[in-house]
Amino acid sequence: MAEPDFTATGVRIGKRLRSLTRAGQVRISDGRLRLLTSYGSEIDSAPVQAVRASKPWFAPEDRALADLNGTRYSLTLGDHDPAPGQPGTPSARRFIEAVRKAAGRGR
Repeated sequence: MAEPDFTATGVRIGKRLRSLTRAGQVRISDGRLRLLTSYGSEIDSAPVQAVRASKPWFAPEDRALADLNGTRYSLTLGDHDPAPGQPGTPSARRFIEAVRKAAGRGR
């Protein structure tokens, strides 16, 4: 298995008003975006070209939206990137950039 293009752990993943996990994982590898529970079970996945990632209006800096297979997921990542070499959840902005880069849409 190839090294993932993007990985975030400790992500709160929700669908509408329901929280699916408070410590989930978001992983982009092999051209797919995967949303996983804290135990590694797959919540949803889709080819990166079919995923739409965005920043919701009037939301804190740590929030991002991801549309996969017709379902909108709310992701709560870090509000800023960790220092180089330090563990931590990447920012929502970095997640959105990673989705665009993996899909070949640039910035």
